[in-house]
Amino acid sequence: MREPKESGNSGRKKIEWAENHMRVIARIREEFRKNKPLDGLRIGMALHVEAKTAVLVLTLIDGGADVAITGCNPMSSQNDVADALREMGIRCYAKRGMSEEEYYSALKKVASFKPDIVIDDGADLIFLLHTDKSLSKTRVLGASEETTTGIIRLRAMEREGVLRFPVIAVNDAYTKYLFDNRYGTGQSAIEGIMRATNLLFAGKNVVVAGYGWCGRGIAMRARGMGANVIVTEVDEIRALEAVMDGFRVMPMGDAARVGDIFITATGNRDVIREEHFELMKDGVILANAGHFNVEINIKDLEKFSISKRVIRENIVEYDFGSKKLYLLAEGRLVNLVAGDGHPVEVMDMSFSDQALSAKYIAENAEKLENKVYRLPEELDRKVAKLKLESMGVKIDNLTEEQKRYLRDWRQGT
Repeated sequence: MREPKESGNSGRKKIEWAENHMRVIARIREEFRKNKPLDGLRIGMALHVEAKTAVLVLTLIDGGADVAITGCNPMSSQNDVADALREMGIRCYAKRGMSEEEYYSALKKVASFKPDIVIDDGADLIFLLHTDKSLSKTRVLGASEETTTGIIRLRAMEREGVLRFPVIAVNDAYTKYLFDNRYGTGQSAIEGIMRATNLLFAGKNVVVAGYGWCGRGIAMRARGMGANVIVTEVDEIRALEAVMDGFRVMPMGDAARVGDIFITATGNRDVIREEHFELMKDGVILANAGHFNVEINIKDLEKFSISKRVIRENIVEYDFGSKKLYLLAEGRLVNLVAGDGHPVEVMDMSFSDQALSAKYIAENAEKLENKVYRLPEELDRKVAKLKLESMGVKIDNLTEEQKRYLRDWRQGT
């Protein structure tokens, strides 16, 4: 039997694997190669630097762009993929395990690249371009933002009148949040916890904080693993949805007494804090699936435990004397720190949205105001159409009579 032919280092192989399974962005990449919609433009990126992201980078370059990229989280980059990008001659400043100083230094290098278009995840790069005096005059045509946390920050900037260039809320595209947030986070968060702990979900009480699209996905997948799922919420409508979906809903103070595994996905801070740690059982697992490491109050863990130690890769044990609590992935995104992030086929859609957003900004920047915009519906539907085609799925088309019926308010039964 012949040995398989080697195809470069591990980072290049990961990128190759992702390329083979990202069939939507492959179609967009063909269009970009042919038409060069980003010709001569500089694109600055702050994303989780891993294989799927590399495919987006290469798509933008095929579209004519000059790219600089760094990570959007100190712990989520994959060094072999970052090395592979650098070997290809791409400006990549990401590495895993950055200090806070290194993280912001890398962001500043991308910002100093003077990008015409920014692609961000969490809005740290956009925020830096607004607040650093040496960068605040950089002319940016527009930006796109990947995640819920970033959109929350950017809408606040828009409300206060300080947003100085238009931003496409990629996170608000149907082909992003209905799939990436729900199915992507659902699978990858559970996978990250399983990789880190090697523990069983079946039979455990799993507490999911937040029932947005990410929380929905986590709750759904945890139930599929045999867990007894409890949801905590602050929003009446989402809480009601969770109840109607068959989950128990209660305040975190009540859930803290019975939970075995806690997973936060709210986009807010201090969701689990001192008063909750005091109520928890021995052996509780704490994990976060939100963008920033503020949802689980780590300062409270440090303050009230008598000691801590690394018990296993990506697990820190906090000893409270009478019990021990276990924090995964330093409280950062468990799916990326302890796993490989969202599944390839899901990010195929999200990063197709990003590529089309960059093209849209390049072609329409002069018409856009300094606001947060949804991805235009025709681009959202284009991604859905390409995804269905890539899966071999066909759907019906309306007849002309059906179209007339839907347009005519006079028609009845």
